Amino acid sequence: MKKREEGIHRARQFLKDGKIIAIKGLGGFHLACDALNQEAISKLRRRKKRSDKPFATMVFDIKTVKKYCLINNAEETIIGSYEHPVVILPTKKGMHVPKQVAPKMRTLGVMLAYTPLHLLLLEPENDYPDLFVMTSGNISNEPIAYTNESAKEVLSSVADGFLFHDRKINTRVDDSVLTEYKGQKYFYRRSRGYAPSAITLPKTSLEILSVGGELKNTFCLTKEKYAFISHHIGDLKNMETYQAFTEGIANYQHMFNTKPQFIACDLHPEYLSTKYAYYYSKTNNIPLLKVQHHHAHLAACLADNNWDSNENVIGVCLDGTGYGMDGQIWGGEILIGGYQTFKRKYHLEYMPLPGGNIAILHPNRIAAAYLWKLGFSWDDHIPAIQSLTSEEKNVMKRQLELHINTPNTSSMGRLFDVVASLIGLRHTINYEAQAAIELEQITESSITDAYVFEISENTINLNNVVSNILSDINHEIHSPVIATKFHNSIANLILVLCKQIKKEYNLHHVALSGGVWQNQYLLRKTCQILDEDGFSVLIHHNIPPNDGGISLGQAVIANKHFK
Repeated sequence: MKKREEGIHRARQFLKDGKIIAIKGLGGFHLACDALNQEAISKLRRRKKRSDKPFATMVFDIKTVKKYCLINNAEETIIGSYEHPVVILPTKKGMHVPKQVAPKMRTLGVMLAYTPLHLLLLEPENDYPDLFVMTSGNISNEPIAYTNESAKEVLSSVADGFLFHDRKINTRVDDSVLTEYKGQKYFYRRSRGYAPSAITLPKTSLEILSVGGELKNTFCLTKEKYAFISHHIGDLKNMETYQAFTEGIANYQHMFNTKPQFIACDLHPEYLSTKYAYYYSKTNNIPLLKVQHHHAHLAACLADNNWDSNENVIGVCLDGTGYGMDGQIWGGEILIGGYQTFKRKYHLEYMPLPGGNIAILHPNRIAAAYLWKLGFSWDDHIPAIQSLTSEEKNVMKRQLELHINTPNTSSMGRLFDVVASLIGLRHTINYEAQAAIELEQITESSITDAYVFEISENTINLNNVVSNILSDINHEIHSPVIATKFHNSIANLILVLCKQIKKEYNLHHVALSGGVWQNQYLLRKTCQILDEDGFSVLIHHNIPPNDGGISLGQAVIANKHFK
């Protein structure tokens, strides 16, 4: 055996033996193991400190994809494209992929081997695995390792072995993740393979830097008729990620020979991206524009559809958190507007969030707070209440009564959390949007029943829907039925509100943006009934609907403002 081949053969043997290896790829390291070996997967989850979040997988060829997943022609084209993204596919019934790969999911994230090293490593052989976990090379919530030295330092406690190559990686870049909708790509994360490809703008733009938000951060540079949106930077929670953010901005400016004359950021004063924008504006003596979060979502969807009109549209902007014009936490917003201005036409009723951001990790606490606010008793037959200790309930009651560290929110994301906890599906989470994701996974398309939201003036009230959910729980209605009725009720609500706005303002275009629109059941159901009622629906095509897209929205709003 040639010495240069020894590493490949040893790595293959490690995988076959159920060991974990760290593999150097194009944009950083992956952690890999046999995806059919339950013991190996459990060991990887334990070492990586990743309890439930689904792992991405990699296979050698499309034949193997078809062995484990259902795949249509459009999905086959996407997964086989030169970008080689992770594509979310429904798993085949009867294919016994261990549940630990993607707990509580009916789907699997799969990508094809995309480097020569991957092809050598995954080449089929008798008694050799054909499905591999291929997840980001990091410890939970930390940036991906991308140098040999950092990988050995960070991943030595996770990996049983390392497979290096001698090509230097200049910038860490995560895998892109997407699904297919109506034959087109629908992004969850736009990164390797797609960034920094330009997105064509409807009109010539000033040279602008927009710095995005705090979570799923991307930044954007505009020049002439192009927007250059960065790869997925991640959550600006630690020094390494923030450093990647600042270095990325400098690299992009050099790469595209641009010197921003204006800068835009989120309205939230405590976001690190916002603080960076203040510093950059002052240091470079250029004007700064603060953009409301959901206005940025709306504008991003318009730009993603190459919208070139001064006509307002209906913006259905649904997510978990966005700093509102009134200083409250927004997230269930029906807007009227365009690039230049917006009006908040309808929003979900404000509800208390005990403990602020920490409550997001505890859907049961949010559920209890919503019940308290709406006047429902904390009955122990409600799963969310059952899951709380007496001490937790006592502390929460005092928090709520005295309004101690209990901001208000109109978030649709939090409402999903509440419903998931009320029916006993998920009381605490260990990755973002886990409760909402698991709630979608139990929906059944054959169910057409729905709850009904009540609307008073510009507020969407929750009492009726929550009351009916509690009634269904009391009557022991199965969780999938409640989950589906809840999803259907949101789609129906959007149709009702859009019809009312159409009647008042004669608007026919509806833009869907915000992280909630990663929910494929809700997306498909909403688009279907809006289409049937004659609305023209704008969805995302080239950027994610989540916060990974708001830097584009900030940029086009700033361009309109400063021109």
